[in-house]
Amino acid sequence: MSENKGLLSGGLGMVLRNKRYIVWFYVLNIFLGLFGTVAFVNQAGTILDRSLESERLLHGFSFGTLIEMVARPEFGPTIASRGPALFFALLFMVATALFLPGVFQGYASTYRLPREDFFRACGRNLWRYIRLMIVAGIVMIVATIVLFGIHGAVEKKAAESTNELLLPEVRLVGLALIFLIMAAFRIWFDLAEADIVLSDQRAVRKSIWAGLRHMLRSLIRLLASYVVTTIVAAVVLVGGLWAWIRFVAPESVLGAFVISQLILLFLLIPRFWQRGVAATYWQQNMLVPVVAVSPVPLPVAPASPAIGEV
Repeated sequence: MSENKGLLSGGLGMVLRNKRYIVWFYVLNIFLGLFGTVAFVNQAGTILDRSLESERLLHGFSFGTLIEMVARPEFGPTIASRGPALFFALLFMVATALFLPGVFQGYASTYRLPREDFFRACGRNLWRYIRLMIVAGIVMIVATIVLFGIHGAVEKKAAESTNELLLPEVRLVGLALIFLIMAAFRIWFDLAEADIVLSDQRAVRKSIWAGLRHMLRSLIRLLASYVVTTIVAAVVLVGGLWAWIRFVAPESVLGAFVISQLILLFLLIPRFWQRGVAATYWQQNMLVPVVAVSPVPLPVAPASPAIGEV
């Protein structure tokens, strides 16, 4: 338990010492998000600006009104709004690959990392991170397909049982196991990300294997830390939605915008906390200690006697 506390407290300390990274990523997120929603706003405006149906969205959300609006011919093809949203979401992933090395470098530093060192770490590790993201994407997609395939087969067998409670129990336990397994994969590649930057590892495969070894070696410890941060994220989300429903009037656009952005901002904290946990674990278990080599004194030959003293 003390080890878990050490990882959580160490990771949180790194986050609190480098709060500016959360603000930078939030600004980047909202900036790209605004560009990603422009197309949908324009499409919706052509209908809602001239229709009384907009009242049903202005004074409260109506799912039926939204579906009806999207289905109307004048709304246009939905790909016109989905395309920019997907593009800027992909752009945010690329930006994450670009800036995360600087975040890890800042977390591991005992001083405030200068801006030039931050961007130097980003540039040096960009191609390494792109290769790592490709491997991680392939592994996680294959794992997701396999896990949900097994889950579906087990659910089908449970549905054939005469026990009515078996199916919901199997579904709940299966989803919990999938969550834990995917969290383990996330830990694996977070450790690889930290090792690439902090070890200045050019061979990405070595960091991938190192992350896998340490994930398996300390699975319970790391998984417990990641589950705690996930629970914190869930509490933030549920608490934010409750505050939205409880305190924000349906017609208050400004109130809805403010509280939604606060939720998004605070949801970044658990994500960076997990990276802090990975950096803390790397410092405790993956850092190769530098052994100081003391010079060995050379033997001194005895002085030869002078000729006159023989």
